[in-house]
Formats: sequence, structure tokens, C-alpha cells
Amino acid sequence: MKVLGTISGTSADGIDLALIETDGERLSGTGAAGIRPYRATTRAAILGAIAAGPSDRGTWPALADAITRDHATAIAEFLAGTGETPDLVVFHGQTVWHDPAAGETVQLGDPQGLADTLGLPVIGDLRQADVAAGGQGAPLVPVYHQALAAGLGQPLCFLNIGGVSNLTYIDGDTVVAFDVGPGNALLDDFIRRAGVDDFDRDGRWSRGGHVDVARLVVALSHPYFTRAAPKSLDRNAFSLKWVEGMSLLDGAATLAAITAEAVARAVALLPREPRRWIVCGGGRRNPTIMAELAQRLAGVVETSDDHGLDGDALEAQAMAFLGARFMAGLPTSFPTTTGAREPVIGGRLYRPR
Repeated sequence: MKVLGTISGTSADGIDLALIETDGERLSGTGAAGIRPYRATTRAAILGAIAAGPSDRGTWPALADAITRDHATAIAEFLAGTGETPDLVVFHGQTVWHDPAAGETVQLGDPQGLADTLGLPVIGDLRQADVAAGGQGAPLVPVYHQALAAGLGQPLCFLNIGGVSNLTYIDGDTVVAFDVGPGNALLDDFIRRAGVDDFDRDGRWSRGGHVDVARLVVALSHPYFTRAAPKSLDRNAFSLKWVEGMSLLDGAATLAAITAEAVARAVALLPREPRRWIVCGGGRRNPTIMAELAQRLAGVVETSDDHGLDGDALEAQAMAFLGARFMAGLPTSFPTTTGAREPVIGGRLYRPR
């Protein structure tokens, strides 16, 4: 089955798209991948909705329409460029709110409207069944990580550093996953607030600063870091109060260190010390974060690219893989990855009308 997966992170910097060939158990091959930007107005509205949280629910329907239109345009342009017609499109939608304690996770978008526009079957609502089964609704990528880990020395961890960091521990049939802590979100916000860029591009600012160890200790005293897994985070679970009043360089360096130290602390929650860490997501492109990880972790720290895996496309590929599993009647999340009471087949199929 040829499947197109789509996803956008909480930084809303664009829509990731990737084609794969799979039966939902094995990955037969990967195809074209890319990113298409949101319209500037859509991105601004998404970031505003994320910052406002559920107090802004009234704006969500109109924003969902804008997100769907942008996805339809992005998918049409992408497929025209590849000349491919997938059997299935998987539409994750745009996360604007995640509160697993309240049993709520919100991904805006209209899968039926997207199916009608594209004239293709679409799978959406990927997280809702897991939440209904008592799960956190996140992370959803671990079952794809497990497929990619075949043949690699284990135990290993895939570490995705997006807005939030999450890991997947794999040792044979043992798979454990959870959100680790802040990924790029706080660092991106700090740089954006300073007005110098949208993110810490190539570690430009974090590498020139000094880590404030006292503030690092305070940050890592947050009770989330010792809470047992499975567990997940909203992008706004932490704030910039940890670096309030710091210079641009020192604040950036300290935030990068917090991201890495949260990963180091997470090792205590794993069954065994991982032999290797495969880092994917935007954080792998930040040399400061990668250096901090290498310093703080006992296992070898590598990037997904070191293993021939496209770290920019991996999450979109994972969404496609989840869609194929849904069509095959296979579980997409598990008690050890999300805390659901039982393995869950997540998603809902929308056929064009």
C-alpha cells in the first residue's frame, strides 16, 4: 500500500509530508518527502491558539478550516510534484491543546473535508481512541520506531527532539515510550522573543553562552521528570521563567542544557541503559544540543541521518505507517507507550463523498 502521511509540529513551521510503501507491519520502502509552509496568517493563528489554550476554543472552528485548506493545497502541490497518487492519506491535524489528565487532546482539521477536496480516502482522528482507552494519546510514533530498529544493536532509544522531546526505548519486543521534557519549544520561544530569529539556528546563540547550573538544577527539580512513564506533555507545560532575566547567549545555552539533561534523567525510567541514541527531529540540527547529549549520555549519540533515515520526514512517515496499521486492523498504541488499558487501533477512515 502506498500511503502519504502528514503532520505539523507545535512550532507550526510547516506541513511535513512523506510517502511510504508498507503493509502496516514491514516498511517496504520510502518515497518522496518534503515540507510545505502554512500561510503566514494560518501560522500566526495556530501559534496564538497554542499560547491561549482552551480559553480560545471559540476560534478553533475557523482555524480548523484554514488548517484543512492549507493541507489540501500542500498535498495537491506535493503530489503534483511527485506524480504519485497514494492509496491513502493520513491527516494528523494540528495539535493546539493536549491535556491527558483531563482526557483531552485537540488536533484541528477536517478529515472529511480533506477527503472530499482531494478525492482520496483520508484517515484522521489518530489519537482519540487511545485517549478513550485511558491512554495519554501520545506518543504515537513508537510502533514505527520499532519497525525501523530491526537489525540495529539494542537496547536503543529513538529520541525525537521537536517542540517537546520524546523517546522510544526498544529492546526486542520490549517497547517503552514517553515524552521526556522540553525539546526545542522553549529555546525557539526565547530566541523569537529576543527578536533575532525564529529558532536557535545551527546553535548560533546557545553555543556562545554559559550554562547557569543553579537554574538547571531548579528546572530539573520539576516533578514531571521523575514521574513514572507512560506520560506526555503539552507544549506549554514549561515556561521561560527558568531563564528570566538572563542574557540571550547564556539563556539559550541554559535552555539547551535543560533539554539534554532531561533526557539524561529519563534513563532512570528505562529498563536498561541504551547502547545508542538515534536523534531525530529539528533538535538533531542543533550542535549545542547534540554536544550536550553526547556529554551527558553513556550510549553513543547519533542522528537518524547516520542510519540513512530522513530525520525531517520520519514523523510524517510514522503517520503513514499508523494509517496502514489501521487499515490492516493492527494496534497503533500500547499500554507501555501511552498507558492505554489495552492495545488500541487508532484512527477513523473518511471516504470522499
